[in-house]
Amino acid sequence: MIGPLRWTDASVRLPGGTDRGTMGGMPAATRPQPTSPARDRILDTACALFYAQGLRAVGVDLLIARSGVAKATFYKHFPSKDDLIVAYLGRMADDRQAALVAAVDAAGSTPAQRLTAALDALPAMQAAKGYRGCAFINAAAEAAAGGSIQARVAEQRDWTLAWLTDLAMQAGASKPAELAASLSVLMDGALAAGSVDPRDATPVEASVDAGHRLVKRSLKAPSKPAGKHKK
Repeated sequence: MIGPLRWTDASVRLPGGTDRGTMGGMPAATRPQPTSPARDRILDTACALFYAQGLRAVGVDLLIARSGVAKATFYKHFPSKDDLIVAYLGRMADDRQAALVAAVDAAGSTPAQRLTAALDALPAMQAAKGYRGCAFINAAAEAAAGGSIQARVAEQRDWTLAWLTDLAMQAGASKPAELAASLSVLMDGALAAGSVDPRDATPVEASVDAGHRLVKRSLKAPSKPAGKHKK
């Protein structure tokens, strides 16, 4: 994932003045959680291990040992491993959302520039140290159908679609939801392809280029039909 950015300020607003917590009628991506030094250590450890090794390859005993907490303390904060995985995905969502919003805010002032900035953030994600692909795609591949992990992955997908749709609407796209869906697929494909060989930037660069062309076509003003000549 890119950078240590965290999105902890509930007052942060999305482009267009939309509250993060109510984007597209969705619940906030990250709900306030009780915190303590022990809980933070467990979650910090889980984030490092789950992303580097996978959800199922990392056992509770390893998490407890690396966190330096008692088993009772672990289960006090996370009654099940799935609860910890959901919390891990929540932190990954914070980081992903903060990175994307920061990239858009640092882009040009025009709505079109802000929309393509979401694509331009992808190479930096792949270039991040220890990159192993998209945490959400990886989690979805390991998660049981219909469970809390899959639901958390879907929540992040819904946030991304709503956010891209908002940007596309501001940019004047004739079909903002369709454009957002296409850009989301390009982003997912780029991040997944980059995990195969993080040293090869070709798939990500190709996805970014394709996204720019798609945005350009989608925002192009339709030509007016030629008028009939009067006799």
